[in-house]
Amino acid sequence: MSSFDERQKGEEAKFAHDASLRFKAEARRNKHLAHWAAREMGSDSAEDMANYVAEVIAADMAQSGHGDVVRKIKADFDAKGLDIAEQAIEARIAEFDIQARKEVLSEA
Repeated sequence: MSSFDERQKGEEAKFAHDASLRFKAEARRNKHLAHWAAREMGSDSAEDMANYVAEVIAADMAQSGHGDVVRKIKADFDAKGLDIAEQAIEARIAEFDIQARKEVLSEA
């Protein structure tokens, strides 16, 4: 095998590894975000939290980016009569994104 082929395989492996870490970090971010949102809506049972985490993760699969998650949580807040702006949700996403990336990288 030539060094070019070895380098190409190495780059492909790195790309796959990085994609896996990004996916794990986004899922972890969504979990933290869902826990925060559920607590804001007055839910604190483990079962309710787990169900809401699943809903938020499913919402994130609808479209590329996290806009679908913001819309879902904002709609849930509105349905509960909570006046929490999209900007506040976006700020929490940014905060939890940093936290989740650190956690995933420390586990890798």
